[in-house]
Amino acid sequence: MVINFEQVHNYYERLVFEEVVRRSASRTDLTSDMLADMCCVALNRLPARYVRHDVDMMFYLTEHERHAIELAMDEALDFAFSFVTERAAKRGVPIDSTD
Repeated sequence: MVINFEQVHNYYERLVFEEVVRRSASRTDLTSDMLADMCCVALNRLPARYVRHDVDMMFYLTEHERHAIELAMDEALDFAFSFVTERAAKRGVPIDSTD
């Protein structure tokens, strides 16, 4: 029997990656290492929700659950951006705090 686990992933990964890219589009002061750190910080603040297909999860969520996911992601991403930029500033990395 051949078992393929390549489809299994954390539902939040793609969403967080896309949102970090969107939020950082106008932020030339952020390095690729900082963006990766922001993704890690945000993902660590969200529950693990492993799926094979994103569409399957969205189909079974209620409107209330979808809204809760959006709020949790916003909170996790806000925290991650603040956390990483504050640490970078403490290390002397010049940071433009405009979003």
